[in-house]
Amino acid sequence: MLIINSHIVKEIIEPVRFCDYCNGLFKQLPSRAGVKKAIKKGELILNGLQVESGRWIKENDKIEYVDLENRMPKDYHLELEVVFEDDYFAVINKPAGIVVSGNQFKTIENCLHGNLKKSKQIDALKYPKPVHRLDAPTSGLLLIAKTKNAHINLGRQFENKTIQKKYAAIVQGVIKEEGVINKKINGQKAFTKFKKIKTISSLRNKYLSLVELSPETGRTHQLRIHLSELGHPIVGDVLYGKKGNTLLHKGLFLVAISLELKHPVLGNELEFKIDLPNKFDTYLERETLRWNKFKTKNNNS
Repeated sequence: MLIINSHIVKEIIEPVRFCDYCNGLFKQLPSRAGVKKAIKKGELILNGLQVESGRWIKENDKIEYVDLENRMPKDYHLELEVVFEDDYFAVINKPAGIVVSGNQFKTIENCLHGNLKKSKQIDALKYPKPVHRLDAPTSGLLLIAKTKNAHINLGRQFENKTIQKKYAAIVQGVIKEEGVINKKINGQKAFTKFKKIKTISSLRNKYLSLVELSPETGRTHQLRIHLSELGHPIVGDVLYGKKGNTLLHKGLFLVAISLELKHPVLGNELEFKIDLPNKFDTYLERETLRWNKFKTKNNNS
């Protein structure tokens, strides 16, 4: 346990309960809801003990705000592309093939402190934390919180579905021009909008389509499951793809390309975009060339 801040009660003019006294006491906990949550989790303690929020405060009581985890991520050296960074949060371009967090050593979380500057804010997190997740084989834009308030606010924006996310994928077959996939996943509602960018002929798959995807819910593997159930699995998907769907050492052709959100502290509208990974363009160009050569050969024979 690490003590982040402490306070000694000097004088009590009127009777006051623990939760009410702590409201606004520490800058790291600016809201009443944050205070209540910290008390419930045991992050706000009274005289070294975890107590209920209604406990009466007395003079000379010691109130401490603590970090129960008191741990730092392991130092995994990996250079990341930082798309945006300020003192409150950051956006990185996650490489494919690496999990965001967990008990493994090779995680995005374990290499963030080596790629991002430490926040100077009073509520700075001990180390940067990912706000959401991308599947290990998925690449693209990932939000990282650097302060406690930013972490709470971004999490709330995700809960309220006000953060707009867009993905790009290469799928098998000729998909419709656009549409909405409305199919439950594990009994929960799941919605995905899609829009076709282009379709090419392919010797390997007959046809391939480049699509833009906008998930309106955030179920695990939602995009991969929805496209597979639609009959157009994402190229490289070993879990939900069809036979012959994977390419050696190429991975999953799914990338988070756009994020629209409000700044978690300043409140202004922000939009972040990245280009398609090189492997997308290379694969589509190669398949087009192979098809054209095959077509030319057949026409000349």
